[in-house]
Amino acid sequence: MPEEFRLRSIAVAAYGPSTLFGLAEGAIFPVIALSAIERGATTSVAALVAALIGIGSIATNIPSGILATRIGERRAMLVAAVITVVGLAFCLVDLRDHALSLLAYAFGVLLIGAASSVYNLARQSYLTEMVPPHMRARALSTLGGTMRIGVFLGPFIGAAAMHFWGLDGAYIVALVAIIAAAVIVYRVPDLELSESRRAAAASVTTVGILKQYWRLFVTLGLGILLLSAIRQTRQIVIPLWAAHLGLEPSTSSIIYGVAGAIDALTFYPAGKVMDRYGRRWVAVPSTLVLGISFALMPLTHGVATLALVAMVMGFGNGIGSGIVMTLGADTSPAIGRPTFLGVWRELADAGAGIGPVILSAVTALAGLALGIEVSAVVGFAAAASLWAWVPKNAGRVRPGVAAGARDASAEDPT
Repeated sequence: MPEEFRLRSIAVAAYGPSTLFGLAEGAIFPVIALSAIERGATTSVAALVAALIGIGSIATNIPSGILATRIGERRAMLVAAVITVVGLAFCLVDLRDHALSLLAYAFGVLLIGAASSVYNLARQSYLTEMVPPHMRARALSTLGGTMRIGVFLGPFIGAAAMHFWGLDGAYIVALVAIIAAAVIVYRVPDLELSESRRAAAASVTTVGILKQYWRLFVTLGLGILLLSAIRQTRQIVIPLWAAHLGLEPSTSSIIYGVAGAIDALTFYPAGKVMDRYGRRWVAVPSTLVLGISFALMPLTHGVATLALVAMVMGFGNGIGSGIVMTLGADTSPAIGRPTFLGVWRELADAGAGIGPVILSAVTALAGLALGIEVSAVVGFAAAASLWAWVPKNAGRVRPGVAAGARDASAEDPT
């Protein structure tokens, strides 16, 4: 096992584009619901439009795995950048007919979700191949962390741009960031895998993966689904509750960005804890803190209290940086990994789509405050599921056990 491996050796290839993609998402996430409302959507419809990010991802996860296998990770990320640019262009369309304008906007959000699926799977597959198992959690947590740094910076840059161009400013910032990410990816060589390995991977079918790993998918996969549901709901609940309190969009973006700062500060320590003590030590506390923060949010009544709860939410999400990718990498086979990860991301993104839909449905029936409280229950259910199904010592480095042996033991979820 290559002990001399350093994460900085792949920093440009993996972490540069990740930061820029995160910046683009950070710029637009706080204003997705607000942009929908500006185009005539009700609060519940706005939450549903925001859910299209997850729905677009769900629709393309399996094809993303096939695409990354056939054309390679670098080309797959370039495809993702092109799709994102097209999606942002639709988001900037402002027609006189509010219904058509909302429809074009929703389609743009859907495309951005689809592109995120392609990019996220390609970058995860890239790092899983490049990084030795004993540094896997740190590498993937750093990947998630650099994305969070971008998400942290995005709302601040987006808020500044909105002072000049209104809500469109956030999308212009995202467009510039995505183009810059594409330039970096274009200059980075793809992974070099043997033709025999690519041929073997191409012969792996989704049905075969499902048959082989179905027990894993219905147990640990359920925990991942619930975790992703509460995480995605977190993306929209802060701006929605800020709007409910009557705060300005720029204020909402700043609160979101402050939460992102807390989120971004904890990614590397989280990876070290996972590599040293095991995955459960991060997965369960993360979901518990997220659930608590959701439960507290309807009790806030102004900028200060909302910002405080948002920071707690950011901390809960930050300590879980990379956990979904790490558990997916731990359990994925060497041959057919992109196909496996496509299914794994399907579970994660199903949760990302379901979470905001739950918020939207309960909000439409009983109001936003109760919708947020129901989302808190999702967080607590995620904590219980991960406690039950993440193996106690998964990923833990034990004295006297070689990294390779440790990794082999961790990859058996049963």
